[in-house]
Amino acid sequence: MSPKKNTFKDFLKTVPKNIFSGFVVSLIALPLGLGLAMTSGAPPIAGIIAAVVGGIVVSLLGGSYVTITGPGNGLVGVLLIAISSLGINDAYGAIICSGVLLLILGFLRLGKLADFFPSSAIQGMLAAIGLIILAKSTHIMFANPEFQGIPLSIGSFTLFEEGSVLALLFGIPKTIIGTFSYENSGLTYAALAGIFSLIIMVFYPKIRNKYLQLVPAPMWIVIISIAFSYYYEMVLNLPNPIAESAMIPAIPSFNEVITDLPEISFLKIGQFGFWSSVFALTLISSIESLLSIKAVDKLDPEKRRSNVNKDLKALGLATIGSGFLGGLNVVTVIARSSVNVNNGGSNRSANFFHAFFLILFILLFSTQLTRIPLPALMAILVYTGYKLASPNIVTKIFSIGKEQLIIFFVTLLTTLKVGLITGISAGVFTTLIIHIIINKNFSLFFRNLMKPNVLMFKEQDTSNDYFLSVKHFCSFLNYYKLKDKLDAIPENTDVIVDFSMCEFVDHTVMENLNNYQELFAKRGGHFEVIGLDMHGTDSKHPFALRRILPIPSLLSNLTRRQKTIEELALDYELSYESNRNKKIHFLEDFLFFRTKKINHTYNQLSDDSNSIRLFDLEFSEGEFIAKEVVRTTMMYVELNHEIPEFTLDREGFLEKVYAFAGFEDIPIENHTDFSYRFYLLGEDVKAIQAFFNDELVHFFESNPYYHVESNGKALLIFGKERLANIKEIKVIFDFGKRLKKVVQQKNILKSTL
Repeated sequence: MSPKKNTFKDFLKTVPKNIFSGFVVSLIALPLGLGLAMTSGAPPIAGIIAAVVGGIVVSLLGGSYVTITGPGNGLVGVLLIAISSLGINDAYGAIICSGVLLLILGFLRLGKLADFFPSSAIQGMLAAIGLIILAKSTHIMFANPEFQGIPLSIGSFTLFEEGSVLALLFGIPKTIIGTFSYENSGLTYAALAGIFSLIIMVFYPKIRNKYLQLVPAPMWIVIISIAFSYYYEMVLNLPNPIAESAMIPAIPSFNEVITDLPEISFLKIGQFGFWSSVFALTLISSIESLLSIKAVDKLDPEKRRSNVNKDLKALGLATIGSGFLGGLNVVTVIARSSVNVNNGGSNRSANFFHAFFLILFILLFSTQLTRIPLPALMAILVYTGYKLASPNIVTKIFSIGKEQLIIFFVTLLTTLKVGLITGISAGVFTTLIIHIIINKNFSLFFRNLMKPNVLMFKEQDTSNDYFLSVKHFCSFLNYYKLKDKLDAIPENTDVIVDFSMCEFVDHTVMENLNNYQELFAKRGGHFEVIGLDMHGTDSKHPFALRRILPIPSLLSNLTRRQKTIEELALDYELSYESNRNKKIHFLEDFLFFRTKKINHTYNQLSDDSNSIRLFDLEFSEGEFIAKEVVRTTMMYVELNHEIPEFTLDREGFLEKVYAFAGFEDIPIENHTDFSYRFYLLGEDVKAIQAFFNDELVHFFESNPYYHVESNGKALLIFGKERLANIKEIKVIFDFGKRLKKVVQQKNILKSTL
């Protein structure tokens, strides 16, 4: 259930913000589009075409709100096989056919298909895609594109052949060792460019500087590469030391893209290989898009729910158009969508403007793009591939359950050895077999598979309570039945899901139920799961599958910092709690967290009334491979009276830029120094101006700068987006206590008058 659509007036009001967000997203889409296309074996411009066509078509016809579309990471392996086996012209034909199938899936309302794939199998498939990207891109990043890897045979049995993904992966150490023994020094320079670019990709996200992060890491690679080329040519009067063979080939101009359309071929349409590529492209496109849409919906500040079937139709139409123009498949992409949300994108126009700026870049700078070394672009994809196949994923899945690790590796290895469709099918089959073995009950699944197992009704004594009873079993096989019911319930109501009559609940369902709990909590509703008291799990992870098993408990020791905070609590006569606390709903009304996911608080200091709390906090920005986890120290000050809602920050260059995007600073009369030094935002301008009297203004002017935010009932205070040391904890705690006194004294004075 989604909120009502904005009026045209509201839409126009948000245009400046969406233009700004679209521009920032285009800075990422440009190098990523070029790199994905070249890794797939297509011309570099093919990735830009997919992003442009997707941005225009999906922004006009799509059913999502803040998603960005373009070429996807998950399609690299399939496109590489399709182009190498079919040839580029027939591959375009396969892309067009996959677009037609996506269109049909949308019309048949089959967006729910993603719910039939187990979570661990999807993770295994994505990890395999990450390894495929690594296998192809790493050698190019080290300027060794012709290397075909190290084959392995045991006797007469060939484990993996030369040129296969596994051969390329096992050959990475050899390529690294041989990097500095190239006879051509230009290739050594190219490899160094790739290594330097990878360093930027790894360490740049860790820099918590709002000015630097205006330009994303991939765009810094483009800027530095072009600047390096001009430095040698114009300052040193020398040719670029990087080998010409390692540079991006010529990029056609915008006019050439329109006039010189590729020759689309359907000559191989009767061959098995052609339709194998079509089905693989359709499968990966739909899964990647549906998973991304689901993830981005959780980031949407307005908590709207996308129409996935409408989006599938738009993506299918965009893919058909992209294929005819010489572009790749169009999918919804999580990384660029996360950037869009974090930069103020609020509707589909941001997707359109991201396409507009890409066209502008090609019109103005297509000749400059050839100054970028190919290894530098490949570094972006090597980083992306690593994020998809990170060892942390294995650790996380193992923490959920050993059986999930089996599903993960079966899917991963089968995908690498045979193919994507076979891999995901093997993952689904393995999951089913494991579920049968765990429950020792074959008939539980097949006897009840087609039976209705979800009963939903509205509570009689209240108007907003819904009760759902789930019977028999609930797994990836029949989760869609429960999901259909939950999707029909408004998220601002109270829901109880009862599993007391359900014998088995799998990991996929538990993970999705957690997503619903977060969604309902953010929209003012309440989502509670009951009936699992008699169910247990082999793992302490909240997403582990549920059955009758003892649940272990684990203890943890305090770190040195925690012991120091504990001592500080004694000195200040405060309560201290080191454990993680998931009760973070008191923070979700603050504007700062509208596009961020709060994981938990910990190391909490609080007074006797619990009205002042200082704590460490873990939250995340973005989702999936774009997800960045941030840990910081914050202070929450509860007030005994209502005040205007506002956000106060130190004035800087970025805030001045925001003013052009529609974020207007509120001036305080007779306090020009305050208005110059501080950036004040809020909806009720008059109330805020009245609230900021002389005493409050002087307080802020004479104290350290902090981000101070009011939700009307409480204040949120923090400094830098990192954990504070003990000295900083004392300073911010003192600041918060004194600020509360100033605000409360102001209210007492007002009431006496």
